[in-house]
This record gives sequence, C-alpha cells and structure tokens, in this order.
Amino acid sequence: MVFQFEHVEAERKFGKWTDEPEAVAFVRENLSKWQVDLEGKAWNSLFLDNHDQPRAVSHFGNDSEEFREASAKMLATMLHMMQGTPYIYQGQELGMTNYPFTDVSEFRDIESINACHEWVDSGRASFEEFWPCLVFKSRDNARTPMQWDDSENAGFTTGTPWINVNPNYRTINAKAQMNDPDSVFSYYKKLIALRKQYEIITYGRYDLILKDDPQIFAYTRTLEGEQLLCVCNYADKAAAFELPGAFEGAQCLIANMKRESISGAMTLAPYECFVLRRTNG
Repeated sequence: MVFQFEHVEAERKFGKWTDEPEAVAFVRENLSKWQVDLEGKAWNSLFLDNHDQPRAVSHFGNDSEEFREASAKMLATMLHMMQGTPYIYQGQELGMTNYPFTDVSEFRDIESINACHEWVDSGRASFEEFWPCLVFKSRDNARTPMQWDDSENAGFTTGTPWINVNPNYRTINAKAQMNDPDSVFSYYKKLIALRKQYEIITYGRYDLILKDDPQIFAYTRTLEGEQLLCVCNYADKAAAFELPGAFEGAQCLIANMKRESISGAMTLAPYECFVLRRTNG
C-alpha cells in the first residue's frame, strides 16, 4: 500500500503556504496518475485529511454555509469510488472545517509558528500577505477537538482543551448528524456500505473521462461485465454535462442531491455528484 502526498503538498505561493483551494485540474491529474500507475502493481491509500493537513472541506471544497455539506459529500464520493483503501480522519465524516484563527497566539503547531518567522520576520513576505496562507494551511486546523455535540467544548472535555474548539461546533457536531439521513455523516455511511456491497468499487479498473473539463471530475470503473460512472462537479457554479449513452437508464447508487432524472444533457448544480452502475446483462 502506497501513501503519496503530491495532492496535498503542492508548491504554492510561499512554499506549501497558500490561501487558495486546490484546483480541479491539479487534483484530477494527480489522483488519476496514481490510480493508473499503481494498477496491478500496488494499492492506493485514499485520503484528503490527516493530522498534518487543513480540513478537507476547506482545503479542497468550500466551507461556506451554502456549500459546505454539498462539497463535503462530493469530495467523499470522488475519493471513495476510487481503487484503494479510504482513510477518514476524525471529523471529516462530519464536514468539520478549518478554524477561524485571528492571532498567532492561537496556534500550537511549531511548524505554523516558525513559518511566521521564516517568511514574515525575514521580510520575504508581509504579515498581511502571509497571514491568510497560514490560517488556510496550518496543521492546527485538523488538531482542534473533535466536535461531539453542542455542549461546552463540543463535548470533548470538561476541562480546558489544549487548543481552541472551532466555534461552529454548535451546528457541526456528531450528535446533530448521527440520526439525520441527509447529513454528511449519513452520507459517509452510505459510501462505506456501497464499497462492501460492490466488488467493482474495490477492484474495478479506473479510467478518467473529460480530462480537460474546467470543473468536472468524472471517471469510470470497470470489472468484467460491470461498469460504474462517478461524476463530480468540483466547483461553486453550475456545469454542463452530457451523460454517456451507455449509462442511460443505469442504476443510481448514490447522489448528493435530488434530481428528477439523470439523462442526456444536464446542468449540474454546484458541487453536485452522483454514481451510476450498469451491467452488460
């Protein structure tokens, strides 16, 4: 099994430090390369979050109130339909977001603190330039306490946590999502169940389609007489999409939005995604 970090450690404005979410072209090219190159040779580790990365929905998606849930589900679909073993980092299954840091004193991560000295104190960047990048990419975004419920300190402790709790825990927490069939948490459960039900999700060959689309990340998985189509609108605006004829009438395994039909020429909503399954029989 291979852990590769190219899709999470791209060189940006100030080395690794940037305030820009990863673009679809970069993510699509990188993840597709590893899907294809490891086919039949090794096994992918599928991840977006870990303790050294900002929160996935902030880093790759859109953590605004309008798009947080949709983009969190889209990213989960994009990753969980690939070949490999998915890893879910604590809070990713809730769509937990980056922390709204307002002062350097709020950081605990030595890398983040040292970065201020390296870039700002040295004069290589102004504080105004560097601060948004530090807030966006700091590892401390992933190290805030797990948001269990809406009680004090998100139910994480009755004491004083070592780092601040994200103030959005009142609305983003496990208790609020566990019994909500439309929550990010429930969506992750559906994805996991599908991987257990369909061998094609585990073993199917990966093929990228729409390689140059400005905002859609779409690919197929193929295993013997069975094929999946995963379509993700990786953007905060609508996208035109033409369903391949072979998938007309195909079974919809999962979708993050309700629509009357998946057929022909469509307009995908921002961050909309779905997975179709067809068989030759």
